[in-house]
Amino acid sequence: MNSNIKEDPIWDQIQNEGRIQMEQEPILASFLHRVILRHPSFEQALAYLLAGKLEDQTLDATTLMEVITECFSEDPGIALKSRKDIEAVASRDPACDYFAQPLLFFKGYHALQSQRISHQLWHTGRKMLALYLQSRISEVFAVDIHPAAKIGEGILLDHATGIVIGETAEIGDDCMMYHGVTLGGTIWDKIKRHPTLKDGVVIGAGAKILGPITLGNNVRVGSNSVVVKSIDDNCTVVGIPGRVLEQKVDDSDKFDFYAVSTSGDESDPTVKAVKSIIEHLADIDKQLDKVSNAFCVSEEQEKIDSAVDGENK
Repeated sequence: MNSNIKEDPIWDQIQNEGRIQMEQEPILASFLHRVILRHPSFEQALAYLLAGKLEDQTLDATTLMEVITECFSEDPGIALKSRKDIEAVASRDPACDYFAQPLLFFKGYHALQSQRISHQLWHTGRKMLALYLQSRISEVFAVDIHPAAKIGEGILLDHATGIVIGETAEIGDDCMMYHGVTLGGTIWDKIKRHPTLKDGVVIGAGAKILGPITLGNNVRVGSNSVVVKSIDDNCTVVGIPGRVLEQKVDDSDKFDFYAVSTSGDESDPTVKAVKSIIEHLADIDKQLDKVSNAFCVSEEQEKIDSAVDGENK
């Protein structure tokens, strides 16, 4: 399929990068030609790449490419979100040196775009095929995202291994997750049971967000935290269970700092309490030293006085 976008700077950039990389690494020339340079549009290149990764004995690459292309035609917004995701990776991930890199190599990007296809299938009534794709995505990329989950644009799944996102989860725009994140449920009823993330949320590696709670705009969750309560906009939460730090987010572009932060931050109320106890114990030690020194001085003085009294006698 050809893109409906008349000007497509991201696709133009990716093709230019493909030509440059072909010259720099001739051994991958056929790969770059097959995945990027021979395709007339971003949509066709992405459909080809995903189909090749997800094919199996049941669904061959040709059939999958037809399915993916049909989804792009039904909802052109899917490919627009895919472009925004590439921009997000290129701008936030220091390991990404060029726009073609996530398209070619980043499994977090591949898993997310595959889920966008399964999501379209789910909402057009093709739920069996959507679930089949979910299973393949989990097998191929080690990322398990339910087809019904609602995901915005400009999303970065960094490393991505072990990410789990449940059926009723909702993710806003410009969010970022590291590997091992879970957006899970805490109840078995068929109702809203998974978290909602508003725009700009960053979740560190291994963190668990559980239940039908809401993380506000620009919330940061420290690595390995467990969050079970809703969090207001611009807050940072760390620990098990998650505790909100007193200091709020000042710069929404500082993704990595909050994603890897731990409860060792001095604005953490628990850390403050422990620090206060340690300072109090140190003060007690100083007072005991004074008393002990005074007692020792008193004993020495008694010995001197006793010796003087003996001589006088």
